[in-house]
Amino acid sequence: MRNVELDLKKVGEIGGDFIIPAYQRGYRWNEEVRMLLDDIASVPEGENYCLQPIVVKKLENDSFELIDGQQRLTTLYLILNYLKTYLPRLNIKFSIDYKIRKDSKKFLTEIDFYNVKKKVSNIDELFINRAVQTISDWFERTPDANNAAIRMADKLNNKVSVIWYEIDSKEDATVLFTRLNIGKIPLTNAELVKAIFLSRNNGIDKRYQLEICTQWDSIENELHDDGFWGFITNKDSDDFPTRIEFLFDLMAGKRDDDRERLRTFFWFAKKTRSNEFMDKKIDLWKKVVENYQRLKEWFNDHELYHKIGYLIAVGQKTLGELINDSSKMTKTGFRKSLDELIAKSIDFGKDYQDLKYGNDDGNINKILLLFNVESARKNGDKTMRFPFWLHKTQKGGWSLEHIHAQNSEGLKTRQQWNEWLDLHVQSLRNINAEKNSELANEIESRNREGFSGDTFNSWFDKTIAAFGMESNLDYIDLLGNMALLGKFDNSALNNSTFDVKRDKIIEMDKQGSYIPVCTRRVFLKYYTPSEKNQLHFWGEDDRKAYLKAMNETLKPYLSIIGKEISHEY
Repeated sequence: MRNVELDLKKVGEIGGDFIIPAYQRGYRWNEEVRMLLDDIASVPEGENYCLQPIVVKKLENDSFELIDGQQRLTTLYLILNYLKTYLPRLNIKFSIDYKIRKDSKKFLTEIDFYNVKKKVSNIDELFINRAVQTISDWFERTPDANNAAIRMADKLNNKVSVIWYEIDSKEDATVLFTRLNIGKIPLTNAELVKAIFLSRNNGIDKRYQLEICTQWDSIENELHDDGFWGFITNKDSDDFPTRIEFLFDLMAGKRDDDRERLRTFFWFAKKTRSNEFMDKKIDLWKKVVENYQRLKEWFNDHELYHKIGYLIAVGQKTLGELINDSSKMTKTGFRKSLDELIAKSIDFGKDYQDLKYGNDDGNINKILLLFNVESARKNGDKTMRFPFWLHKTQKGGWSLEHIHAQNSEGLKTRQQWNEWLDLHVQSLRNINAEKNSELANEIESRNREGFSGDTFNSWFDKTIAAFGMESNLDYIDLLGNMALLGKFDNSALNNSTFDVKRDKIIEMDKQGSYIPVCTRRVFLKYYTPSEKNQLHFWGEDDRKAYLKAMNETLKPYLSIIGKEISHEY
C-alpha cells in the first residue's frame, strides 16, 4: 500500500527547493509554453483551474526530488519570474535545480527577460531561453501588458492549482519515474482517487485504509470478468488500464466527450472537501462500494441482467442514468420502468412489416438483438444468458444477414464468382439431383478463367431459382428474411443461399464461433412446424413462423406501445 500525500496546492502556495534528478531529461517545452499561458488566461473570473500532477519525494529540510511535472513546474517558475518585472513584490517561494546541469539554479534565478539571446552553455539553457522569449512575446502582444500581468499573478496565486502528489520518502523514485514516463503512462484518475483514500493526511485510520485496499482489489478483479464488463458498459476495456475507474467516472458523471482527462479526480477531490464528506471521507468510499454492489446485484439477477444489458447495449440509457433512476424508485417500480424503456426502444413510428434493409438497418438490428436477448432470458435454463461481452467484441462487428440470397451485386471478381459457384454445386445436387444435374454439370465443368460476367449472372439466377420456391422476391429485404450474424469476410458467402449458409454456420458453430441463439435456430429450422419443414429452402412458411416467434417473444413490450409484428404476407 503506497503511502502518499495528495493535495491541491495553489501555485502561489508551492514552496521549497526542487531537485530534478539526473535520470530525467532536461527542459524541452516549446509550443506548450504558449498553450499553458493561453489556458490560464482563459480561466473565467471566479472559477478555479487545476493543472496536471506534480509528483515529488520529500528530501531533507524543505527540498523535494521532482519525479514528474518538471516541464510544467519550470515553466510556472519562468512565468512567475517574468511577472516580477511588473510586480517586484511578487513572492516566489520555490526554486529549481537541474542536478545534471552545473549552475542551473543560478541560471534560472538570474534570467534577463530583456536579453534572452545571450550565449548558452547547454541545450537546456537554449530551450529555457526560448521559453522566456515566448513568455515575453505573449505579454507584449497583450493590449495592456501591465493589467495582464496583474490578472495572471492573481490567478496563479488564488485560482490555479496543481495536483500535489507526494510519495513516501522510502519509495524508489526512479522506479516510479520509469512507470510514469516510459511509454508516457500518466497517473490515472483511478490512481489519484486511490491516493485520496490512502493518503497520509486524509483522516482515515489504518484499519479503514486496509479495508479499502482489500475491497479495491476485490472490485478490480471482478471487473476483469469479461461477462460482467460486457454487461455494464459498451466501452472497450483497453481504455481502462484500471477498470475501477469506470465506476469512478459513473459517480462523477463524466461525459464521453469530456476533454478534461482528470475530470473524475477533480470531482472526488471536491467531494472530499465538501460538507457532505468533509468529516467522514470513509462515507465517500462506502458510496463507491454501494454502487458496485448494486451492479453485482443486477448482474446476478437473471431478469435484470438481460433487460438492463439490452438497454445499455443499444444506448437507450446509460448505466449512470439507470443507477440514478433506481435510487428514486421501489424495486417493483424500477422493473416496470425497464419494460417501458425497452418498449420505447422498439417504437419506430412505422409498422414492423415496413422495415426494410438498407433504410431501417438500425431499427432492424434493435428488434433482432432484443429477440435474441429475450429468447435467452425466457429459456427455462437460468444458466443460459445472452453473452453481451461476445456481442460487443465480435471481430468485424455485426451485419444484418439475408437468410435467403439477395443478389449478385457484391460479387465483382472472377475469384468471387468461382468461389460462389463452388459453394453451390453440391447443394444443387442435394436438392434435386435429377432436375438440377445438367446445371450442376455445366457449372462444374466450366472453364474457370474463360466465362464472362453475363454467364455468371445467368448461372447465379438459375441456381437461385433452383433453391427458391417463390418467383416474387419482394420479401428479400424485409424483417422475415433477416438475421444477426458476425460479418463474413467472404463476400461469396454473403450472397449464398440458405442451404449453403446453413452448412457454413454449422461449421462455425462446431469451431466455437459465437452464433446468436435466434440465428442458430433460424438455420436449424427451429421455428418452422415439422409438417411444413423443408431442409434446403427458406420459404414463406419459414418466414411466417419466424415472425410469429418474434411477436410472441416480444409481446410484453409490443403491448405497451400497442403494436405487433405481423406474420401474415
